[in-house]
Amino acid sequence: MDDGAIDREAMGKMAKALVFIKGANDPTAIALKLASDTGKPADIKKARALFIKLKPSERKGAMAMVSDD
Repeated sequence: MDDGAIDREAMGKMAKALVFIKGANDPTAIALKLASDTGKPADIKKARALFIKLKPSERKGAMAMVSDD
């Protein structure tokens, strides 16, 4: 997931997947939603960093939910 590999629409979908997996109050889901809404580089960087810190199973689950869309 590098800076060019994810667009705002994908971040929004990823946020929805993480809400389903971890709940609406999850900081990563909130950060991804914000990055999707604003598109600001700082928001994208923060969301990406939080996503990378997730457990591998959570990342894989979210990616699977998004790729099946």
